[in-house]
Amino acid sequence: MHVPDGFIDTPVSAATGVVAIAAVAISLRGARRELDERTAPLAGLVAAFIFAVQMLNFPVAAGTSGHLLGGALAAILVGPYTGVLCVSVVLLMQGVLFADGGLTALGTNITDMAIVTTVVAYAIFRGLVKVLPRSRASITAASFAAAVVSVPAAAVAFTTIYWLGGTTDIPIGKVATAMVGVHVLIGIGEAAITAATVGAVVAVRPDLVYGARGLSKPLELRTTPTGAPLVPGAARTTTVTAPAPALVASPAAATRSNRPVWIAGLIAALALAGGVSYYASASPDGLEKVAHDKGIDEKAKPHASDDSPLAGYSVKDIGDARLSGGLAGVIGVGATLTVGSGVFVVVRRRRTHAAHPVQGQEA
Repeated sequence: MHVPDGFIDTPVSAATGVVAIAAVAISLRGARRELDERTAPLAGLVAAFIFAVQMLNFPVAAGTSGHLLGGALAAILVGPYTGVLCVSVVLLMQGVLFADGGLTALGTNITDMAIVTTVVAYAIFRGLVKVLPRSRASITAASFAAAVVSVPAAAVAFTTIYWLGGTTDIPIGKVATAMVGVHVLIGIGEAAITAATVGAVVAVRPDLVYGARGLSKPLELRTTPTGAPLVPGAARTTTVTAPAPALVASPAAATRSNRPVWIAGLIAALALAGGVSYYASASPDGLEKVAHDKGIDEKAKPHASDDSPLAGYSVKDIGDARLSGGLAGVIGVGATLTVGSGVFVVVRRRRTHAAHPVQGQEA
């Protein structure tokens, strides 16, 4: 659903740019509360994984394909604020390096694909986990439902933006019907990918899934002073918070290294982008198909980075399509991981500095 240059007029593109900048600024502050010793090292990997999976267009109808948007996946794994930043980093890398999504439309794409999907998905996810049984299956089911809804929500958001600033005179009702219809189908694919990924992480390391936190219930422990026998009237009751039984990790989970998960995730991202992406559907995605069928693309402009060495997810001057596309995918995963990790390391350090100010600087 990457919006190219020329679809949306300058005033509305500028307005969505302001919205995107404000949302990113808010998310940078919010991510300081979300990123800790568990999630900070994984946030950059989540961005890289989303980049890789977005290369895997899957068929949804005759002549139409779809791909992961990633807002639901990122929000559930690392938190909604961090999720906005993850998807924004992906969109930035795609626009600058691969000529995917217009540069003047970057604000529109961040607003649509990063903000709307993340906010809608996480709101639905949190609402569901509050009413569903406390179990890993509930986390997976809530992830599926949240992802399903987030994609047509993004389609509605694009339709609204197009209604406000579209550069062609197309009846908005036709645009809305076509966009929502095809993106409901794409949402099913998004949900399957999101639920499978979240379910896999929850199965091995539930402590690393941000959306699984807070699923706890009070547990009363009766304790006595050190050395005193447990006799009537001598015990005192302490209420602590314990994870729900179905979500309990091993006792050493808090001290377990994240490295195996990080390595496995990176290998998966590299394999998907560097190899599996060759077999992705070549059909236009939902927005491209609707734009062509309805005439939205009449005033589309060439991308400013069309001549870049990686434009179109292929390495310039390499004739073998499999090698060219695979190498471009690997470069994209590496670039996204590097930039994303850099952003989250800085955010994490700012959180640490705020919690432990340098002596002499305290108020």
